[in-house]
Amino acid sequence: MELVPNNSLKTATPQEGRELALKMARLVIKATQPDAEVRTRLRPVYAENPDSLIVIAQVVATEFATIAAANDYWR
Repeated sequence: MELVPNNSLKTATPQEGRELALKMARLVIKATQPDAEVRTRLRPVYAENPDSLIVIAQVVATEFATIAAANDYWR
């Protein structure tokens, strides 16, 4: 499983960086729970839980911070 798409954190814009962060967060979930049936069964549980949604947002934010740093904050 390729956890860093195209083996690069470089993106042309912050928007592309944010999209990459979302994709990487999804890949982490898939790597952590490789069984698609289990992920599907669990999705309604965390989709209705505010604490779970906040944690997911934190994962994306951490991924985005890493990508932003790798892109010298798009300077």
